[in-house]
Amino acid sequence: MTPDQLERARTLLRDTPVVDGHNDLPWAMRTHGRYDMDALDLAADQSASLHTDLDRLRAGGVGAQFWSVYVRSDLAGDHAVSATLEQIDFVRAFTERFPDRLYPAFTADDMESARAQGRIASLMGAEGGHSIDCSLATLRALYRLGVRYMTLTHNDNVPWADSATDEPKAHGLTRFGREVVREMNRLGMLVDLSHVSPDTMRAALATSRAPVIFSHSSARAICDHPRNVPDDVLALLPGNGGIAMATFVPKFVLPAAVEWTAAADANMTAHGFHPLDTSPAGMECQRAFEAAHPRPVPTVATIADHLDHMREVAGIDHVGLGGDFDGTAFVTAGLDDVAGYPNLVTELLERRWSARDIGKLLWHNAVRVLRDAEGAARELQRTRTPSIATIEELDGNG
Repeated sequence: MTPDQLERARTLLRDTPVVDGHNDLPWAMRTHGRYDMDALDLAADQSASLHTDLDRLRAGGVGAQFWSVYVRSDLAGDHAVSATLEQIDFVRAFTERFPDRLYPAFTADDMESARAQGRIASLMGAEGGHSIDCSLATLRALYRLGVRYMTLTHNDNVPWADSATDEPKAHGLTRFGREVVREMNRLGMLVDLSHVSPDTMRAALATSRAPVIFSHSSARAICDHPRNVPDDVLALLPGNGGIAMATFVPKFVLPAAVEWTAAADANMTAHGFHPLDTSPAGMECQRAFEAAHPRPVPTVATIADHLDHMREVAGIDHVGLGGDFDGTAFVTAGLDDVAGYPNLVTELLERRWSARDIGKLLWHNAVRVLRDAEGAARELQRTRTPSIATIEELDGNG
């Protein structure tokens, strides 16, 4: 990439910055230092331990970030709810600590206001329905605290929805699961279908009266991993108005990385670590495995292949970006951290993506989806009251 090519990409990013659908910095801050922003100053260079800091967000042209208030799915019940609240507390403290750099955003208008002021819109998404402990009142509480999407599952099933990486049980959504989707629609909370099974994707799309998102999923036709989106589901997005935001995690984008990652995960487990552990000790274990077993490395071109396919199947109005930075031990070459977006934009320009199409991918599609969800909520609130249904009432189980 020449300096001129990169400068053209940066010019586009200044006009239409990135809305990134998923960043796990809050969980990384939990594991690296119990949220201590004095010990781990995010206004300074944190490239030795994190994919994200404020200067690299700016260098990457990130204009809006959905921070994942994720908690691991082996947390359950009240433990999952309280851990989610701790994640939310961190994001709010982080945003308040840097008011000149970050803008607390809850609406599409807030995102545009942040862009006009040259600040980064700071939004939140909950990753996994276990965070609400089968309680619609808890769902509403998360919305009031600023959460604007919820991923229906993480890596394990919840009692009312199937995960892509667990054994099918609900075969989509249960009656209570459909009620969760309807209540999210009424609130204006985006239904996130990353991590869920294809049957759950289809059931949610059939139920939802507002646009859905995939906050960090790529194309299954390019890399046959269950975390990715099948073509028939991508083809449903124009009718729904939703968006699929391509992720950069190697095992989701490069077929050769799938088997390697399974071996790396087994090595982590054998050494007493959770496979998703990105603590210093966990990363030391990962690096030792990588040194002994060199990993297949995707490139910016790999991600562009996914985006080309997603645009072809779903249409340019239904694609976006969700890097999953600080939620993965390994990264794509050229997209090593949040500063890498100009490299991806340069690759798309080389592939003759128009500036208009790139602008939709980076900014306009995501803002439009949130705005449309807000509009759907206003309509639904005229006829639908807050649901007091319980999982016992609808599904007959707890």
